[in-house]
Amino acid sequence: MAETVIPQSVRPDVETLWDYHDLRHDLRPCDVGVGLGGRGLGVAALAVELFRGGLFPRLVFTGGRAPGSADSLPRGEAVHYGEYAVAHGVPPEALLLETRASNTLENVAFSRDLLATHGLRPRSVLVMSRPYQRRRAYATCRKVWPDVTVVCAATTLPLDDYVADAGDARRVIDLIVGDTQRVDLYARRGHLVPQEMPPAVRLAYDRLVRAGYTGRLAR
Repeated sequence: MAETVIPQSVRPDVETLWDYHDLRHDLRPCDVGVGLGGRGLGVAALAVELFRGGLFPRLVFTGGRAPGSADSLPRGEAVHYGEYAVAHGVPPEALLLETRASNTLENVAFSRDLLATHGLRPRSVLVMSRPYQRRRAYATCRKVWPDVTVVCAATTLPLDDYVADAGDARRVIDLIVGDTQRVDLYARRGHLVPQEMPPAVRLAYDRLVRAGYTGRLAR
């Protein structure tokens, strides 16, 4: 059975990375909301909340049928997100579904292109993702969609509550470590705008890798 509590031996380092990915953006109205696909419906729930709060008039969900989410969202991430949103009061005419993307770079690029095919060229975008994905999502948008102002949002659950809700502490730590690696690696590959990574973050990342949290590292 999966552990649902972060081990005390690695807690300080996990908290350091968790805080690093929190951009602390102030939410404000944007032209469009973009919800990045993932394993669960947390992003969809957040998007519904922010749409109903008047933060954007149009909403794109992006994500295809990915290996990590095929068990829980078998018809594809964007499709399930869209169904959830409509069931919770978002008008179908306010929604666009991008159903091909298989990674964050494609999420952003394909959403941008889908909006353009509908004659929509927003000047500001509110991007919703998992908490540990915020920095990478922001940096990817700045690279792929440089002419828009980007605001990032995620669930406000504290780290321990997020881990308990996910039901698997190791998996969550693996994901946080993996996204930290990608911020640096993908900048070197030209996929996103480079982000400053303080020495304390690099040290925390290195210690977690040495501790065996390597399940979601990119090659």
